[in-house]
Amino acid sequence: MTATPGGSAPSRPDTWGREHVANLYSLSVLSMIMNAREDEEEILRLAMTSVGALGPCRAEAGVAVLGEAPVYPSPDGHGVDGLADQLRLLCGREGQVRVPGREWGRAVPLQHTRGGAGGYLVVSATAPPGDGDVFLIHVLAQQTAAALALAGARRLDRDRARELRQLNEDRAAVNTRLATSVATLEHQRSVHEVLAQAAAAGGGVAGIATAVHRLTSRPVAVEDRFGNLRAWAGPERPTRYPKPDATRHEELLQEAARRAHPVRVGKRLIAPATHRGEVLGALALIDPDGSAGDDEVFVLDHACATLAVELAHVRSLAEVELRLRRELVDDLITGTDDESAYARAAAVGHDLHGAHHLAVAQWSDRVADDTFMQAVGRAAAGLRTRSLVARRPGMAVLVCEGPPRGNALYQALVRELGSPDGAIGVSGRCDTPGGIPRAHREALRALEVRRRSRTPHGATTFDDLGLYRLLGPGSDHREIQRFVRVWLGPLLDYDAAHHADLTQTLSQYFECGGNYDATAAALGIHRSTLRYRLRRIRDVSGSDLANVDNRLNLHVATRVWKVLDGAS
Repeated sequence: MTATPGGSAPSRPDTWGREHVANLYSLSVLSMIMNAREDEEEILRLAMTSVGALGPCRAEAGVAVLGEAPVYPSPDGHGVDGLADQLRLLCGREGQVRVPGREWGRAVPLQHTRGGAGGYLVVSATAPPGDGDVFLIHVLAQQTAAALALAGARRLDRDRARELRQLNEDRAAVNTRLATSVATLEHQRSVHEVLAQAAAAGGGVAGIATAVHRLTSRPVAVEDRFGNLRAWAGPERPTRYPKPDATRHEELLQEAARRAHPVRVGKRLIAPATHRGEVLGALALIDPDGSAGDDEVFVLDHACATLAVELAHVRSLAEVELRLRRELVDDLITGTDDESAYARAAAVGHDLHGAHHLAVAQWSDRVADDTFMQAVGRAAAGLRTRSLVARRPGMAVLVCEGPPRGNALYQALVRELGSPDGAIGVSGRCDTPGGIPRAHREALRALEVRRRSRTPHGATTFDDLGLYRLLGPGSDHREIQRFVRVWLGPLLDYDAAHHADLTQTLSQYFECGGNYDATAAALGIHRSTLRYRLRRIRDVSGSDLANVDNRLNLHVATRVWKVLDGAS
């Protein structure tokens, strides 16, 4: 005979045994059904639905976990007011509950072999049930608890599997980002290394362009701030580099500098090289298909920083050299010892050994500023004249190697400045630095004579001043002009009134030493014409050419007239 949960033997053993064996079988089938379910509410409802089939009891409610899950009333029950509070007082133990209209009510804990507890199966009956019926209720509660535990374990497994999948996905994403970051850092390290090597190698802007081409595999152009090509690296170099519109190019570079990011212009990515807020140049990446991405932009940004340092360094060196040249020229003009002059000139790349001439240039419509000095330097360089150029008040001074080329220098400066309103004075030869102060005075004298002449624009060489060389700077030019008027005034007036050439004829006559044949040949006239003109000169001037004093004064006057008239 089977024992009841309370330990006493049931009554009516034969009837109880047959009925309860069938119920136990049903419970076994129900257990398998509940174990296959994954939803706790569904398991509780299956259990509550089965209570009525096991005996005289009725299911009132099911609770999965007290305090954490809702109370599920049985479909067959009528609801029990205050049930949750009654269950909370039991503290997980089995006990009686009050069910309105029912004599017997019981809360059976839902416990399983793992020791978990917390839920209840609440049943009631109109009269206290037998021990066998209570036993079946306990078995149903245990099977329900086991099914709930299994469902919870499955849910936990699902949650853990989902969390594991999420963790794996997150780890894969982190690994992907990490790999991307590593690749990016490696690329950036390579960029820094290549650009640092280019800067350290001393290749200048050409070395930087080559480094950018190596890093991007695209043609690269380095431009100055005006858009002129400084260096090119890569294939397809244009035979003639296009010159951009100055205003639009300046606006483009300023916009790129404000954005601190390369800008696309047609088939090129252009990034400015700025130093202390000033645009010194630009890098242009040739990208016809527009495929340049973040890596290329990173290369451009860092290459521009390297380029800005290089351009600033070059400009600083140029400024230092310019200052050294200016100071050297100032000292040469005021006087310095030869050995020091040779050494300092060599330091700025100029050889002072050998013949030199000084030239001073002054333009009436131009201030002697940096632009003017640069134009003078370009004009001298265009003539392949090695020189030291410096600025003096109102003018440029050149210490030129080799013979003077005053007229050529003047014409070159006219082209550079776009104005003919200037004058150049060129000194005589000096063979040592000690002679440069004298040469400077001679150049100033030649410039002064040119500017006071009838044709003040052009070049005059001191060696061509003739007797005028005897007059120092600051002489009274009005007195000189009066001297010319005294001796040549009537001839000049006659020439102006009759469109004649008596003054020029007299000057050539003296230059030829009074030789008729040489004078006539130089003037391209016949001897008889020359005799006629000389008679007219005697008549008009009132001077006897046979008189020694008259000849001397007339000869000096014609020499001075030639200088003042701009003839040489």
